[in-house]
Amino acid sequence: MTIHAGHWGAYRPRVSDDGRLVAAEPFEGDADPSPLLGSLPGAVHARNRVLRPAVRASWLRGERGRRGADPFVEVPWDHALDLVADALARTHADHGPQAVLGGSYGWSSAGRLHHAKTQLNHFLACLGGYTGQVSNYSYGAADRLLPHVLGDTAAVTGQLPTWDDVAAATDTLLMLGGAPAKNVQVESGGTGEHAARLGLARVLDAGTRVVNVNPVRTDAPDHPAVTWVPIRPGADTALLLALMRWLDAHDAVDEDFVARCTTGDDRLRAYLRGRSDGVDKTPEWAAALTGVPAATIAALARRLAAGRSLVTATWALQRAEHGEQPYWAVIALASYLGQIGLPGGGFGFGYGCVAGVGGTYRPFGTPAFHPRPNPCRSRVPVARLADLLLHPGEEYAFDGATHRYPDVRLVYWAGGNPFHHHQDLNRLARAWQRPETVVVHEPWWTPTARMADVVLPATTTLERDDIAASSRDPWLVAMKRTLDPPGEARHDRAILTALAERLGIGAEYTVGRDDAAALRAMYEQARRSAAGHGHALPSFDAFWAVGHHRYDLPAPPPPFADFRRSPSRARLATPSGRIELFSATVDGFGYDDCPGHPTWLPPASWLGAATERHPIHLLSPQPGTRLHSQLDMGAVSAAAKVAGREPCVVSRADADARGITDGDVLRVWNDRGETHAGAVVSDDVVPGVALLATGAWYTPLDPSRDGSPELHGNPNVLTADVPTSRLAQATAAQSVLVQVERVTSAPHRDPHALPAFVDG
Repeated sequence: MTIHAGHWGAYRPRVSDDGRLVAAEPFEGDADPSPLLGSLPGAVHARNRVLRPAVRASWLRGERGRRGADPFVEVPWDHALDLVADALARTHADHGPQAVLGGSYGWSSAGRLHHAKTQLNHFLACLGGYTGQVSNYSYGAADRLLPHVLGDTAAVTGQLPTWDDVAAATDTLLMLGGAPAKNVQVESGGTGEHAARLGLARVLDAGTRVVNVNPVRTDAPDHPAVTWVPIRPGADTALLLALMRWLDAHDAVDEDFVARCTTGDDRLRAYLRGRSDGVDKTPEWAAALTGVPAATIAALARRLAAGRSLVTATWALQRAEHGEQPYWAVIALASYLGQIGLPGGGFGFGYGCVAGVGGTYRPFGTPAFHPRPNPCRSRVPVARLADLLLHPGEEYAFDGATHRYPDVRLVYWAGGNPFHHHQDLNRLARAWQRPETVVVHEPWWTPTARMADVVLPATTTLERDDIAASSRDPWLVAMKRTLDPPGEARHDRAILTALAERLGIGAEYTVGRDDAAALRAMYEQARRSAAGHGHALPSFDAFWAVGHHRYDLPAPPPPFADFRRSPSRARLATPSGRIELFSATVDGFGYDDCPGHPTWLPPASWLGAATERHPIHLLSPQPGTRLHSQLDMGAVSAAAKVAGREPCVVSRADADARGITDGDVLRVWNDRGETHAGAVVSDDVVPGVALLATGAWYTPLDPSRDGSPELHGNPNVLTADVPTSRLAQATAAQSVLVQVERVTSAPHRDPHALPAFVDG
């Protein structure tokens, strides 16, 4: 049986005699395979596959119409490609390359050659350029902050203290946001083994004490060594500042490390002591903001100072108003403890966010397709998508500079679902009406496909050859074609090749390589890279025949080990060469929403500002039953729905006050919109907090009407489309207040139904 892989793991596809996938059997090398594999047969053969090119009927007639509400017309491939090529050529000629948005933010497929965003960006670069996107929704605030504080983003993208080091050396593991087991089912680029949940289990078995600071108990294992510290969402920075202040007041700061390895402590220390703002950041001060008793804060500080400690935070923590601050405060607290660079000590970001964090990072030998650089300098932060479409020509601040939104006339999207990722989807739906043309590649009739003018049917990974690889995973997997494409579906690369030939850039796009030659070239480049690091990869033919290869790598040294030994010789890429507890650069930007050192800045939307109208803080975590919105139609996701909708977890206290019981239909709403979800009552959530996972397919009751109620439980009709700060312009999705109420009846629409079609 051949082998294949997805973001949720490697597997062996079992195919029936009539060519249908009947099972995805876990790869024998994976000790903890993901249940998401159970969704693959239903997803690959879903009734909502896009089978033929389709064009929005009113757009085809040259009328404006309304995206998301109009019916489609199926057309031949040549007609569809001619339409797209003409729209691209006309947009370039009339408005320039910056008028084309090469979108496609998202995880796309696990395959490294047929990664839709990469291929699309390469195509558009060959055509003359496009407006690109900067950073990401996952850790956008960290992506901009960390270079100012640490010199690069390695603390979120590279090697972290490993689970083995933590098990061997760490006395206390402080986890802000926990380490949700549901998240470590996936890894971008694919994974051959799921090691994170088992790694944390080894840590607990070794006797490490784990502290889960979190509004949610279940984001850490149910284990005697785990202590749950309930906290108000958005208040983590206040807690961290109080921990530092306790260390300062009790002479527990590692003054030698701070003096040798950091800069700006005098400014931070003055703030902690209240000399700069008149507020002493004591545990008593933080208790009023966080809901964590002052005695608990003091005891936690005492524990951290008493042994080897590792301070961690999930990516979700910085997806909030002023999301830069808790990450900066984590680094500052770890600096005060003085254990950065020691085994099992210091800090790390992203444990429990994807499968590979806590493993060995491999910065070499990963096959990848490298697109042509974009000759157009126009780029915008991904989380400012709606602003880009709504406000062409408007200035905005970003990471110390002033930029201007281009006038986008054509949106080209492949391999992503902005009607999952983005905030305030009613606002995005309005913004999405503005461009003249929207082109989408999709295997399924997703919400984004339904909002397009031209939809081109794309294959899934099982319908093409590719290679799965991630720098956080030790496996390379040959993703061998197993199924025939349904209907008239084509690979993204084949679609773009046909367009390139129409536009006179065929040779530039393909470089004379078909898919087989491109795969071989990609692998051989990785093979040379691996050889340069002393690791011999087999020949491509041998790798393809076996179907997989595992890197056996030595244990890495602790992050910052060289820097700790000699800060002058192993300088960081910051202006000072040290960890910047105060950044003169950031301070010089003059942003009141991101000062020059870690600061408590009360969010506009948190329980400290709750009202009778909107008393509940809604958190939108990643789902455990799919990857973002991928596989929402699959069996695992479908089985978890409540009353046909996404589950909404509410505390027992809030449920009792509203007469809510398990299985009820809930109306969750605020001034931006409303969504309907299924009730799950829990004792493991802080009162005043509700959880509604992202990724339920956006399903408005009436797509022709602005702000129509969403029926499937998508939290992003409620989240605010505001930035973390002017520094990062990242998403603040976790800062939102709502009301939750039981309803006795509610309309329902099938989120996975086909759109309406008319004859051409």
